[in-house]
Amino acid sequence: MARALNPALSRPLNLDPELEAIVGKGPMPRFEVTKKIWEYIKRNNLQNPTNKRNILADAKLKSIFGGKGEVTMFEMTKLVSAHMK
Repeated sequence: MARALNPALSRPLNLDPELEAIVGKGPMPRFEVTKKIWEYIKRNNLQNPTNKRNILADAKLKSIFGGKGEVTMFEMTKLVSAHMK
């Protein structure tokens, strides 16, 4: 039996221009935004090689991460949420 998707995660949200520069044009559900951010991180080799749970920010991600150069996966989720309405 397939697991039901949490309605809060599947509801399309509006994205601000900084986030759209990374994941594409919104509105987009939260789970899709997370998936696309991870694709961007992996495509650009932005995981810390010694601690894969940390993300190294390039110029685009710094605008999402409040200017921070490195954040944890958990911090990233919270910071990205601020760019969705």
